[in-house]
Amino acid sequence: MQPQEKIFALDIGTRSVVGIILEVDGESYHVIDIAMKEHDKRAMLDGQIHDILSVSKLITEIKEILEEKHGPLHRVCVAAAGRALRTETATKTISIKGKPIITKDDILHLELSAVQKAQSQAASKDQSDRHYHYYCVGYSVLYYRLDGEKIGSLIDQQGEEASVEIIATFLPRVVVESLIAALNRSQLEMEALTLEPIAAINILIPPSMRRLNVALVDIGAGTSDIAMTNHNTIIAYGMVPIAGDEITESLSDEYLLDFPVAENVKRNLITDEEITITDILGFDSTIPRKEVIQKISPAIDKLTDAIATEILKLNNGQPPKAVMLVGGGSLTPELPKRLSEKLQLPSNRVAIRGSDAIQSLTIHPEITHAPTLVTPVGIAIAARKAPVHYKTIYLNEEPVRLFELKDLTVGDGLLASGIKVNKLYGKPGAAIMTTVNGQLITIPGQYGQPPTLLKNGNACQIDDPIKDGDQIIVKKGEDGKDAAVKIKDLINDPERIDVFLNEKKVEIPLMIMKNGEIVEHNDWVIDGDIIETSFLTVQELFIQEKKEHWLKELKPFFIHLNQKKTFFPTFSAKLMINNKRGEITHPLQHGDQIEFYEMIHLTVQNIAELKKYKLKQSIPITFNGKNITITKNITEFYRNKQKLTEQDLVHMEDKITVRTEKFDSFIFQDVFRHVEVNMPENAKGTFILLKNNVEATFYDPIQAGDHLEILWPLATKKTIKKTANGKSTLPLLLLFLAISLHFTFAFNYCW
Repeated sequence: MQPQEKIFALDIGTRSVVGIILEVDGESYHVIDIAMKEHDKRAMLDGQIHDILSVSKLITEIKEILEEKHGPLHRVCVAAAGRALRTETATKTISIKGKPIITKDDILHLELSAVQKAQSQAASKDQSDRHYHYYCVGYSVLYYRLDGEKIGSLIDQQGEEASVEIIATFLPRVVVESLIAALNRSQLEMEALTLEPIAAINILIPPSMRRLNVALVDIGAGTSDIAMTNHNTIIAYGMVPIAGDEITESLSDEYLLDFPVAENVKRNLITDEEITITDILGFDSTIPRKEVIQKISPAIDKLTDAIATEILKLNNGQPPKAVMLVGGGSLTPELPKRLSEKLQLPSNRVAIRGSDAIQSLTIHPEITHAPTLVTPVGIAIAARKAPVHYKTIYLNEEPVRLFELKDLTVGDGLLASGIKVNKLYGKPGAAIMTTVNGQLITIPGQYGQPPTLLKNGNACQIDDPIKDGDQIIVKKGEDGKDAAVKIKDLINDPERIDVFLNEKKVEIPLMIMKNGEIVEHNDWVIDGDIIETSFLTVQELFIQEKKEHWLKELKPFFIHLNQKKTFFPTFSAKLMINNKRGEITHPLQHGDQIEFYEMIHLTVQNIAELKKYKLKQSIPITFNGKNITITKNITEFYRNKQKLTEQDLVHMEDKITVRTEKFDSFIFQDVFRHVEVNMPENAKGTFILLKNNVEATFYDPIQAGDHLEILWPLATKKTIKKTANGKSTLPLLLLFLAISLHFTFAFNYCW
């Protein structure tokens, strides 16, 4: 009978090391033996071997136990602990302004740039700047964004900015190297390598079930490892640093128990309704199981909270369809129920799975089915079915070793080599920033060219698969050219416009200023230039057309009236633009109709009328039977001490003095400034003044409508003749003298 093929596998955990031997019969497996030993000190931390000698010693002990029954063991299947995985999210953003399309290669480069950013984040947390010392186990796109808005695909999209957020999982290379070192010291050769989450998921969730969105949680002593499936693949891995020890420590704190005693109490909670304990003071107590669970309830909630949060993070914020729990920590009381509540899943969608759920597996009768067996059995089966190998490729003639956790691509080679993917694209040409009429404008340079990728001498894509020994050549893309632009490419103004000045057509050229100097349309623009374009204003048009005097006339007309500045705006010149009142600061536009109306001349009479000055006082009377109007000046205007008439013109900024006398009334003698009095030839004696047929004097006041007369006594012919002979001259001379004196007085009175 041909001996059965045997598989030796080791599950090297934080608290213990488990060795298992399986027999293989076609597609069936049978567990024939198992050995377990706990670490006597902290030789493992977060899935990484920190004390190779101590771990190697424990491996050797387990190997010797199994060799006593099954003969020499030389080769072993192992797994890198899932708790050693690093999961990071990262976002990468690129500008696509001016770029016509986004191709598949562009998107892959963007995704890999985000992965490398996540890789650097993982390395920085490990205080290492060698990000390529992390293997990328896999990554998933959480979402794409176009100009800040989520979008399903970036292919052929146009906009200003494109970004991607990914979640990526990494395995430190030192984890694998330290594992190999520990095996070598135990004289064991690594037959196959897998990841603990892959090992468990491969036997519990076969490929046919991976189209479902399922979470597998392996709850150990120190950490809880998580793997997610969806769309026929494993989409993410994660880990939380909380597990069974959290419950053990809570029991120890609540009941004053030594840690090993608390660990035993935790295991008894699975089966016993009453728990008997002995605390560190030696007191024995028997406590109902329900009461113990109530005491450690906060610790159970803390564990389920951490697991639920990590599942949602790995699954893009959505709960999975189901959750499978394995590992010793999965037996924590009420764990499935509380986890289903936190994930808002039905209680029958969260379940503990033991080795009995593994298809085509049988176990020796002396070995009990338990969740703790899932991982070591999975390591043995997965390592045989899908072992992880190293591949060596040559990138730019330098060897690069890859840890084959998945189907490898050219992009994985770039990640492992440490080449910055985002540096492979040619740099965009320098942009020009300029200000045009107060608006900041950026003229981008040309985009850089994508890198050239060759696989074994042939052009390839970044997602092309690679195999052992492939020769990959990568050449950086050419840099884009710097931006170059002329002024005429930045402005929309016409080169000239036509306007009409008092119906005369005038051509106005566009004026272009660059940094304060006049330039031409074809001048080149350099970074930082300030460009301003304008056409003439009305004021500049007047100067160009030699009409500068119009500008003065358009100013508000004013004079200094009795030393006070006084404005007469209606007498200023008038500017009309397109039949509306305009300003000289108006920038000209094509077709503008400019009309200038000269100022109206201002006279003394205009000022008197506008300022309510009364120049004269007049009344109508009757004198010697004739209707006349007598007038007296009461207001006078002077310019530089020169008296002005009513019709004299007043000019801009003249200094005008106004004198006004108080008027009481007219008197009789005022009449003689307006009439001519002739003494009759035959007048005799003194004249008589009558006002309304009543004798009056020169000083009597008169009013409108009065009837005034001057009467002369008449002499006979003899008397006249006598007078002519000179015998009576004295009375006549006295009369003339009296009349003369009266007229002199009247004149002085009026002025």
